[in-house]
Amino acid sequence: MSDIETLKKELPPFEIFDLIPQYAAAGAIDPEKLDLLKWAGVYPQRPQEDGFLMMRVKVPTAELSADTLRVVAGIAEDFGRGLLDVTDRQAFQFHWLRIENIPAILDRLETVGLHTRGACGDTVRAVIASPLAGLDARERIDVRPIAAAMEGTLSGNRDFEDLPRKFKISITATPELEGIHLINDIGFLAHELDGEVGFDVWVGGGLGAVAHLAKRLGVFITPDEVVEVGRAIAGAYRDHGYRQNRKKSRLKFLIKDIGVEKFREIVETEYLGRKLRDGPSAPVARFGGSDVLGVNPQKDGLNYVVLTTTVGRINPDKARALADLSEKYGNGMLRTTAFQNMMIPNVPTGNVDALVAELQTLDLAPKATLRGTTIACTGTQFCRLALTETKARVAGMIDVLEPLHSDLDVPFVINLTGCSNACTRYQVADLGFMGANRTNKETGAEDEVYNVHLAGSIGQAQRTGTKLRGVVPAERLTEYTDKVLGDFKANKEAGESFVEYADRMGQERFLPDTVLAAGKELVNA
Repeated sequence: MSDIETLKKELPPFEIFDLIPQYAAAGAIDPEKLDLLKWAGVYPQRPQEDGFLMMRVKVPTAELSADTLRVVAGIAEDFGRGLLDVTDRQAFQFHWLRIENIPAILDRLETVGLHTRGACGDTVRAVIASPLAGLDARERIDVRPIAAAMEGTLSGNRDFEDLPRKFKISITATPELEGIHLINDIGFLAHELDGEVGFDVWVGGGLGAVAHLAKRLGVFITPDEVVEVGRAIAGAYRDHGYRQNRKKSRLKFLIKDIGVEKFREIVETEYLGRKLRDGPSAPVARFGGSDVLGVNPQKDGLNYVVLTTTVGRINPDKARALADLSEKYGNGMLRTTAFQNMMIPNVPTGNVDALVAELQTLDLAPKATLRGTTIACTGTQFCRLALTETKARVAGMIDVLEPLHSDLDVPFVINLTGCSNACTRYQVADLGFMGANRTNKETGAEDEVYNVHLAGSIGQAQRTGTKLRGVVPAERLTEYTDKVLGDFKANKEAGESFVEYADRMGQERFLPDTVLAAGKELVNA
């Protein structure tokens, strides 16, 4: 049993909230209990010896008011050196915090209905809810009440505070547009069967160093069953999941070993006490959600506007400006997305052009290509596990490439992660970059490089990318990406996705050494 498993048995993890005031008063954290702070969404940032902390904040149903965003901005400004990130799990993340400030931050969050319970740790993480819920005419059902019920039932629930590892849930109402279910422990997809609205259920998705896409449970459940089934699956994982080796403790490893049919049997017999109805697969999102950008019509005649943040990073001034714009042009509500972007819904058509113009002045324009489909993790700036710099490097790359490739006729996904842990899902991108270090033979220094994972997809292809031979030096990352994009545009067929193009051309064409040695247009190796 690992050290964290022993620690969880000594102190129920959510009791760490009772200890935080003591640590704050003392200005120091009991080092033996440090890992349990994750259950409060708090963990050390790099370098750990400096004592600064990071914090993740859940945004239930991905929806928040303008006043809530102002409170979030104020926390970042007062305690976090003005740094604020939108994560790829629809949450907010602060940096540069001190333990002395955590009680005051938690109090501020509570006043606007936000919390950090289970934002990290071996428990139920943020429940991803479709940011299009209640808006898009293609949705089968407004999943916000279901997501809120799931969050209220499982988040911070002592029955699920000691899971073998982290546990992620997504609920989607427009499966033709969103494929995030493939990389969650449970994914619920609304669709219709003979005129009845219900949910297809997928289980065992997860990336990390060893990636597994979710598998269908093979059922069709009613909206009233979603929370019950979610609780049952979480219970089955709690009681049957592996705890000896944390590298093999996610639900995906249990599913791989016993099979999805056996897992379904366990859920039905031991936790539900009944068999679930068999059902077909829901429709598939061709681009996995990455194409939901810009100005989109709502079913009520209004519009929702998805704006791009550039790898999730904003600042308090921009956050407050967004809050003001949501009131000026919408109804004072905003949403976060699973692609580190944000949304202003409920915008009258007559207000769209003015809103877009103001967003452009903030460098948050919704009319974007690569900027809206590129995500990056925290990297060596703050993360203790990262091997490479990420956000600033990718932001600089996008500043160069966005104007050069704004004429792309299909979404192109770039995901970059500073290590193998896949916090920003490099295995399921058109171009997925995984940070690593390589010893320089001439200087002996450790150079930052990136492995390339080619043509993965949580869309129609439903596959992880192929790891290519060779690496891209960090200083040539923009060059490599530019050449691949230029070749794609020059030779693709109309409407052809990059996954389809890569399959047609063959992966040898995109090897780092081949691309970096070539001119603008690649040649077949």
